[in-house]
Amino acid sequence: MFGNWIFVAKREKSSLSINKLNIRFDAVAAALIGCLYKKRKTELIGDLREGFVVVPKKRDWETWTVSERLQKAISYTIEAGYQLDSEAFALLETMSKTEDPVSLMEKIIGRMDELGQKPLFISRHSLEESMSPISKNQKEVTATPSPVTEPFLESKRESFKPHAQEIESDIKVLDDPTSTLSTTGSVEEYQEYFLDRFRRLQKFLRQRMDAKDATSISEALRAPANAKVKVIGMLTEKRESKQRTFLRLEDEEATVTVLVYADLDSSVRERTQALLLDQVVCISATKTRNDLLILEDIFFPDIPQKTPRKASEPVYAALISDLHVGSRQFMREGFNRFLLWLNGKLGDTRWREIASYVKYVVIAGDLVDGVGIYPNQTKELLIHDIHRQYRAVSKYLEQIPDYIELIVTPGNHDASRKALPQPALPKDYAEPIYEARKVHSLGNPCSISLHGVELLVYHGRSLDDVIANSPNASFTTPEKAMKILLQSRHLAPIYGQRTPIAPGKRDHLVIERVPDIFHAGHVHVQAHDRYRGVLVVNSGAWQGKTEYQSKMGLEPTPGIVPIVDLQTLQVTTLSFMAESAQT
Repeated sequence: MFGNWIFVAKREKSSLSINKLNIRFDAVAAALIGCLYKKRKTELIGDLREGFVVVPKKRDWETWTVSERLQKAISYTIEAGYQLDSEAFALLETMSKTEDPVSLMEKIIGRMDELGQKPLFISRHSLEESMSPISKNQKEVTATPSPVTEPFLESKRESFKPHAQEIESDIKVLDDPTSTLSTTGSVEEYQEYFLDRFRRLQKFLRQRMDAKDATSISEALRAPANAKVKVIGMLTEKRESKQRTFLRLEDEEATVTVLVYADLDSSVRERTQALLLDQVVCISATKTRNDLLILEDIFFPDIPQKTPRKASEPVYAALISDLHVGSRQFMREGFNRFLLWLNGKLGDTRWREIASYVKYVVIAGDLVDGVGIYPNQTKELLIHDIHRQYRAVSKYLEQIPDYIELIVTPGNHDASRKALPQPALPKDYAEPIYEARKVHSLGNPCSISLHGVELLVYHGRSLDDVIANSPNASFTTPEKAMKILLQSRHLAPIYGQRTPIAPGKRDHLVIERVPDIFHAGHVHVQAHDRYRGVLVVNSGAWQGKTEYQSKMGLEPTPGIVPIVDLQTLQVTTLSFMAESAQT
């Protein structure tokens, strides 16, 4: 039973008074029974003449237990001369699942002791303030909030009524590579893989008005000198100098060298500079006498301009990634604020209104930091066992309300194969997540539909390669690199650099369906933009700056969550970082 405490209540003048029944009844017991009573987890046993015993309801006896650390936290509070009200105890109980309750109470009581007038009761509001310290010069939220809004706590607390709880889930899996992955690594598989990539991307190019009349390379080479030709090919080589650039294109039959002069139109020159190896493109050129083509223009497969699909009712999706649980840099307190917010326990009226419409949480990989992912990683690990890392992350994910649908995919730090595409998280490692709550575990990449809105979810490992090879992309602007992937109609156009790719009969990284939302992570910088009707979102991270990022000069933006209204596709970004917790 709940802490082995039993209470007697006798009816006196139509009201109940609580008395002792051969046991010690103190403030600890009062907090416990008060919490249970408020949650309607108690029932009366007895009669009017002899009195009543107040006990937890029978169905809850197994689940309502108090941890030793929670009991110590309450005892510490009492010894310090304070008491917890029932709402504060309920919140402390929730927080104790992912935080040490003793440390939390030590921090709070330390603040209380600094006050001139010490309160007798510690309220729920005091606990919340400890999770999100607010500036003394805090101002009211204005009607036109900044692009990133931060926590604001109110002393008056209204009951939280999640609208999303009344909305029926509408989730469809459109494409998941998990069940179709099989590879032997043979030369034939590599041939099939690149042929499939080339033919499908060639099909997209031939749908363009300016590339419909493209011929094969062998046919273009048979054309007379000075003839205007168009060919579609895969870029296999790129040699640049100040005066000129040489390209090598290949199709199923032949190869050709293309000369690019520096005096080209600026827009064509920029597109040429942005070319990535293994991209499939169409070029317009002039044929010379010696089988050399002189470039005039270049076209990418690209996505067409589209009108995005939208949900028929207000329903929100929280897009996150890169938790890196197990790392010393995992931002535990910030993620706990996010969980409290999802439960309606953090934020002002506006924040709580947003939380009430969240129906989906989508995690685009790197739930854990992993083990042996990069040299000397051990120095930066708090949890050195991969199984324990997944047990730890499950403790956080189980705090997400049951009415919210959770979708997870793996990243390069997760316990899945490293080569793309990745299957869903294996139960051998991630079983605690599957046991903690209902979860939609899918491969990387995958396509899903939420209330008719299509999302392409991809962790983003290839963004490293794109940023390293594109003059207009950087780690501070991941949305630009994501646009390049959409232009390429491929999630990892460069083969053989940092991003491992497994061969197969079908290239799962070709962007076949044009999404309404393209969600990625990996680079730990939150950003969003729109491209040809597609909402492009990089969801940042929950990990502070690592030693590797310091060497790279990368400034991560952790703890910022993009919330997408699926009815309007408008994005609200919320910061759960303590340092910036002011509005």
